[in-house]
Amino acid sequence: MTVRTASRRLHWSVVVPPAAAVVLVFTWQRSLSGVLTGVVSFFLITAVLAAVHHAEVVAERIGQPYGALVLAVAVTVIEVALIVTMMVDGGEKSSALARDTVFAAVMITCNGIVGISLLLVALRRGEAFFSAEGTGTQLATVTTLAGLSLVLPTFTTSEPGPVFTTPQLAFAALASIALYGMFVATQTVRHREEFLPVTPGGEVIDDLDDPAHRPSARTAWLGLWLLMLALVCVVGLAKGVSPAIEDGLDAAGLPRSAVGAAIALLVLLPESIAAVRVAGRDRVQTSLNLAYGSAIASIGLTIPTVAIASIWLTGPLELGLGESQLVLLTMTVLVGTLTVTRGRATLQQGGVHLALFAAYLVLAVLP
Repeated sequence: MTVRTASRRLHWSVVVPPAAAVVLVFTWQRSLSGVLTGVVSFFLITAVLAAVHHAEVVAERIGQPYGALVLAVAVTVIEVALIVTMMVDGGEKSSALARDTVFAAVMITCNGIVGISLLLVALRRGEAFFSAEGTGTQLATVTTLAGLSLVLPTFTTSEPGPVFTTPQLAFAALASIALYGMFVATQTVRHREEFLPVTPGGEVIDDLDDPAHRPSARTAWLGLWLLMLALVCVVGLAKGVSPAIEDGLDAAGLPRSAVGAAIALLVLLPESIAAVRVAGRDRVQTSLNLAYGSAIASIGLTIPTVAIASIWLTGPLELGLGESQLVLLTMTVLVGTLTVTRGRATLQQGGVHLALFAAYLVLAVLP
C-alpha cells in the first residue's frame, strides 16, 4: 500500500471507528430489535475492516517482517475478543467455539491465503519464490501449536471427551505463549532476513528503508489510535449481536462449527486481501508471513486467553478436533511441508492448497 492509496482510504477508515463507538454507547446492554441488530452488525463488520486497515497502515510504516506481525496480532485480538464474548453469552452451547474458530483460522491461512497467493504469482511468473528457511520455521510452529492444543485433547484419557484437565490446559497455554514469543524473537530479531521476500535467484529484498511505500509518521500514529478504538468497538458490538447470531444459526439448521468458520472468515477477509495484494507485487514471502503468522498468533494467543477465560466460563472447554478435522489438518501439514521445502512453488501446488480449503468449507457446513 502506498501513501497515496492510504490517503484515498482515509475518509472511511477515520469515520468508522468513532461512528461505531457512538453506536456502541447507545446500544450497550440493551435488547436489540431486528433493525438495531442489522445496524450493529453493519458497524461490527466495518469496525473489523477499519481495524485491520489501520493495522496495515502501521505495518507499512514499520516495514517487514514487523508489519506482518502487527497485522497478525491485530487480527488475532479481534478474533479472541469475538470468541470470548460469544462463549460467555453462549454457555455450554459454545464449548467448542474456540476450537472451531482456531481450526478455521488455520485452514483459511495455511490453505486459503497460501493457495491463492501461490496461484496468482505462478500464473504470472510461472513459479513463486520464497524463503524455505523462514516459511519452514513458520509451518513447523503452526504444526506444533496445533498438535499440542487441538490434536492432543482428542486422545487424552484423564477426562472424558475432547477436553484437557486443568493442569493439561495450563501446560498447553504456557507452551503456546512460549512458542509464540520465541517465534516473534526469531522473526524480528535473530533471523529476520529469513522472513524477507527473495528474488528468483535467492537475493533478499529489504523494503524497510524504502520511503516510497511508507505512510507518514502522522498517518501511522492516527492509524494506531483508531486501531485501538476500533478494537474496543468490535468487542462491545460483538457482545450485542452474539445472541442474534446464535438464533440465526439455529433457525437455519447449521452446525455449531459454522459459527467458528463465520468468525474466522470475517476477521481474516481483510488480511486475505492484503496478502493477495502484496503477492501481486511479487512479495510472496510477505504473503506467506501474513498467512502463517496469523495461524501462529491465532493459536498462540487464543489458547492462553480461553484457558484464562475458562475460569469463569460455564461448561467444558472442548479443544480436541473431530475425525474429519484431524484428516484435514494432517493433509494440510503434509502438503504444506512439500510446498515449502524447495523455496519455490508452481500453479499445481497453489491449486492443491485451495482444494483443501474448499474441502474444509464444505465440511464446515455439511459435516
